[in-house]
Amino acid sequence: MTDQAEKALAFRRLHERPGAFIIPNPWDAGTAKLLTQMGFEALATTSAGLAFALGRPDGEGAITRAETLANARAIVEATSLPVNADLENGFGDRPEDCAETIRQAAQAGLVGGSIEDTTGDADDPIYPFDLSVERVRTAVAAAHALPFPFVLTARAENLISGRPDLPDTIHRLKAFAAVGADALYAPGLKTRDEIAAVVQAVAPKPVNAIMGLAGANLSRADLAALGIKRISVGSALARAAFGGFLRAAEEMQRHGTFDFADAAVPYPELNRRLKQQAAKV
Repeated sequence: MTDQAEKALAFRRLHERPGAFIIPNPWDAGTAKLLTQMGFEALATTSAGLAFALGRPDGEGAITRAETLANARAIVEATSLPVNADLENGFGDRPEDCAETIRQAAQAGLVGGSIEDTTGDADDPIYPFDLSVERVRTAVAAAHALPFPFVLTARAENLISGRPDLPDTIHRLKAFAAVGADALYAPGLKTRDEIAAVVQAVAPKPVNAIMGLAGANLSRADLAALGIKRISVGSALARAAFGGFLRAAEEMQRHGTFDFADAAVPYPELNRRLKQQAAKV
């Protein structure tokens, strides 16, 4: 797929077919190429993965909209797959900021993106309900005005922002669905009952679940049985890669040994995979 409209239609169809699909999260062009080569059907960016790769903390406004969309464009250009983006809180408090972020995301080649209700302020992390809904409503209007079916995902962030309030989370998700969000997402759901409650509350809208967080370890089959449509892993792949990097560096620094290289991907294999994928894009 090379045409943005074609990718958008393919991405929407993934949300409409039976079962659940996995949408892994690359953080740069190289990881996007490898995931494409492995046969996944769509990709999603990760704000945390990008922040870590740039040597910055995540969730503190350290990454700008321009940097986020430049990274997204690099991933779009590295793959033939539909790409969805983590657009954080739309890079601004106003509903108009969310709309402008959606328009710029489309210009970067993206066919989907999420807007969350977190403020970035640790002392007051979640926008008030009415403002949260209006921000999603405005983002939806911008997405649905595009000449292709951009998938707008609305995120309720209570559960990973120090507010373990599932009823309020569901209340927000239902309101986001009512103003036109194409998909819903509440990172931090862990139990089968929590997941089932969210799926039932916003049905028939598709729900994204995140795996790879501590305490959440359900399979694709488990999640599909609960009604989940899309499964992402957020920063988990990036953290797994950084975990290997840190363990290798600690071995060298503490012991002066290099046994870590025995478990590393062989140079010829990694080179071959990237060469094969480069020929396809």
